[in-house]
Amino acid sequence: MISEINRTKIKTMRLMLLFSIILMCIKFVAYIITHSNAILTDALESIINVVAGGFALFSIYYASLPKDENHPYGHGKIEFLSVGIEGGLILIAGGAIILKSIMAFFHPTQVNSLDIGLSISVFAGLCNFFMGTYLKKIGKQHNSALMIADGKHLLSDTVSSIGLVVGLVVIYFTKLYWLDNVVAILFGVFIFHTGYKLLKESVNNLLDEADYVQLDKVIKILNDNRREKWIDMHNLRVLKYGAHLHIDAHITLPWYDKLEDSHEEVTAVENLITEKLEGEVEFFIHADPCLPSSCPICPIKDCAFRKAAHVKRLDWTLENLLPDKKHVLN
Repeated sequence: MISEINRTKIKTMRLMLLFSIILMCIKFVAYIITHSNAILTDALESIINVVAGGFALFSIYYASLPKDENHPYGHGKIEFLSVGIEGGLILIAGGAIILKSIMAFFHPTQVNSLDIGLSISVFAGLCNFFMGTYLKKIGKQHNSALMIADGKHLLSDTVSSIGLVVGLVVIYFTKLYWLDNVVAILFGVFIFHTGYKLLKESVNNLLDEADYVQLDKVIKILNDNRREKWIDMHNLRVLKYGAHLHIDAHITLPWYDKLEDSHEEVTAVENLITEKLEGEVEFFIHADPCLPSSCPICPIKDCAFRKAAHVKRLDWTLENLLPDKKHVLN
């Protein structure tokens, strides 16, 4: 059963794919009219947008499928794979554009009707800006790395369209048509760099690189809502599976509490993080019993089993929550 949030994401990606196909056709018409290599670079990247958009649509649908026996953490990581494929395709496109533009210096073609090309480039740039802004907004609302990456890509296309327009204006008034190849090479480098960043982001997510933004959010929530019995916490991990977050942690609780009481505290932590964090969250907590070495940082006032006086409350930070080691005062 696909949730309403995922239906919205699928509907949004369908709309983006349709717009991408229309823009691609318009850009190729502009190239046929003008024979401008600079405009061709824009048109060729549009092919990447369409191919990547199609795979992104499938990825959003696949990621929305419920967990099953073969995928106990869900299907969300396909979003990162999709971002990587998009980045790889953009890398190839950027390299091809640079190569073609260099070859064009030795085999020049006549550039025509630049005024039409200018008009189409302005229109395409505006479309990319609105599409990218909307897609990035929806992606942030639903914690979708793929939609955010696609939105950033479209916004980078907007920047390249602005540069393209500036370049075409210069060519139009100076009649220095060899500049068309220079502009195309510059955009090829820009496109290549965009692809590299997307590919790097995809690999980092697939390798479960620490997300310090999410970790900071979790730590702030825990510090702001900390209960007296939450003596300590360590071995904190935040893993991303598309729009889903999987969080692991070890929490130190009073050793003398009943199992039901400890379970209540663990559930309180889970409910707190789930309520405060955006998106779907799965929290696995391992409960540790407190030790005599925990007493100096234990804030429980009426503890009948205290072995040492309370010295100070230990604030939780990135530095002391990530290691798999209980905290003690030196």
